[in-house]
Amino acid sequence: MVGAWLLLWGALALGCRGETAFLRRADDSTGRCTYSFTVASPVEATCPDAGRMPELRAELAALAARLSRLESRERVTGGSGPRGGEAGGARDPQQAALATRLEAAYSELLQAKSQMCTAAAEGGHWAPDRGVGVWGGNGPAWSPPRAARAGTATRGAGSAPAHPAPGPAAAPRWDPQPLAYQELQSERTEVPVSRLLEETALGRPGSEDSAGCGELVWVGKPVVFGRAESISGKYGVWMKDPEPVPPFTRETTWRVDAVGTEVRQLFQYEAAEQLAQGYPAKVHILPQPLESTGAVVYHGGLFFQPRRSRTVARYDLRGEAVTAEREIPGAGYHGQYPYSWGGYTDIDLAVDETGLWVIYSTEKARGAIVLSKLDPETLEIRRTWETNIRKRGVANSFIICGTLYTVSSYSAPNATINFAYNTATGTSRALSIPFENRFRYLSMVDYNPAERQLFAWDSFNMVTYPIRLSRP
Repeated sequence: MVGAWLLLWGALALGCRGETAFLRRADDSTGRCTYSFTVASPVEATCPDAGRMPELRAELAALAARLSRLESRERVTGGSGPRGGEAGGARDPQQAALATRLEAAYSELLQAKSQMCTAAAEGGHWAPDRGVGVWGGNGPAWSPPRAARAGTATRGAGSAPAHPAPGPAAAPRWDPQPLAYQELQSERTEVPVSRLLEETALGRPGSEDSAGCGELVWVGKPVVFGRAESISGKYGVWMKDPEPVPPFTRETTWRVDAVGTEVRQLFQYEAAEQLAQGYPAKVHILPQPLESTGAVVYHGGLFFQPRRSRTVARYDLRGEAVTAEREIPGAGYHGQYPYSWGGYTDIDLAVDETGLWVIYSTEKARGAIVLSKLDPETLEIRRTWETNIRKRGVANSFIICGTLYTVSSYSAPNATINFAYNTATGTSRALSIPFENRFRYLSMVDYNPAERQLFAWDSFNMVTYPIRLSRP
């Protein structure tokens, strides 16, 4: 019913013009059924300013509102609405009443249509290039006339004249609004390198698994904290005390450049920032030259291997004197059982959560790694373990939570942590944890239990490695 009424209304609108019109029915972007008709002006090629346009638009809006009320009544009485079916057949009394109301509304619309046609013929004020009537499934609506665009329109059976494009006056005026803006500010905060070093290990995802002792499961990318500038720093050792004695702190950093035959200088830095800048706070001169890169700092003392000996010495950092020495029975020295990179790394000291260790080999062990737990004050050997890991077959080693871990290569960029020996069970196993040698000459690796990361010396560069342990 509504569809038929639309066709009639379109025909009547064209009747006053005598022009060819186009009717289209289609769903719009929201899915509503939409009827539209188009008719060209018979007398005007462009749309002049219409003095009575507001009044005519008001009349059209009133007509649209009345049509909307009619459709609402149709829905209330059970009709199918604008999108409903229009199947033929016998109509019930409600449909007949609805048809009567539509016919009455149609008569009123005829009168309104006649008035609009008359106004357009007399004053030429209501003559858009294209007038479009739109009714949708949710009620009728009227779209206001749009500005004429360049193009053509069908005019009877003949050819359509081209409508000129509107001038600047026909274009809608652009009234830019003042743009709001937000001022951005930047701030710089200086963070100590030591804090960054600590957060590198403890701030990574999964670092909560490292709260207690566990097995090593991951080693991260190396972070560079300093670089030696002279040839004596090709390889060396740098460290922090996990259990410092005043006036030293966990921030106090120590460094030894290990190239040379008389290595006696121990550089002291108040913090890692000084190490990065290369300005030591103090230089200690050791009473004996040390050998290679196996030294560690622990509980207020520097533990090292004196040159050309199988002994281990403790240098007190406050008193600046050697307070203890102990020979390691049968330990190889000065190139007998070094790591694969050489450097007289026969005796290597290490620190973990349980205390002080020494890593070496003997003739009895036939070159396999031997571990001994030491008393940090007297250097007395408390217990010894003999592994089945050949010392010359690995590049370096360190101890975490009583477990020895070895590095496969000192020069391969993509090395691995390849073996582990657990002193609690006395068993070893193969591993394949990726380990990056960024500068391809790894001469020292030690574990710091206070910071939960590895300290390493890689071809002039002092680096750290974040790690992750499994849950204990």
